Amino acid sequence: ESIAQREAQLATVQAEIQRGLATAKRLPEFRRQVRDLEAQLERLRPVLPSEKDVADLLRRIQGMATQSNLAIRGFAPQAVATRQMYAEWPIGLQIEGTYHTLGTFLELVSKFPRILNVTGMHIKSKYAGKDGGTSANSITAECTATTFVLIEPKKAAAPVATTGTRTP
Repeated sequence: ESIAQREAQLATVQAEIQRGLATAKRLPEFRRQVRDLEAQLERLRPVLPSEKDVADLLRRIQGMATQSNLAIRGFAPQAVATRQMYAEWPIGLQIEGTYHTLGTFLELVSKFPRILNVTGMHIKSKYAGKDGGTSANSITAECTATTFVLIEPKKAAAPVATTGTRTP
């Protein structure tokens, strides 16, 4: 009976060894996959940066508005919503221009390398002024431009090596 139990244990241990050897043979493949995934992460970092830079994003949005002949009348960062791996950073925008310049602006936003979603678009026609409605800016629009920030996982602190002195 004891011999049968030991043979069963031996078979279990040998099966575990075989699984371990099979996994060890795949180690180079796993390392290659890790390298590929790390390279892919580095390529995607500009799309989902790990820190928010208000000034840089404002300059870029202002640049796209200027290229589109739009005027930004208001820029209001709103509360950040933190998710598991990223944070949503909404920015309220008030812009003024024409319908076509607004379309040009949205096209530039769609080609922006960083993820930037425009939602809640409310477009209003401006009242006809003394010039009979021939103003260069015929609409005002309010929207929320939301960008995303990657939340880097906290790295575990490396244990500090201490050299102790012995006391007798």
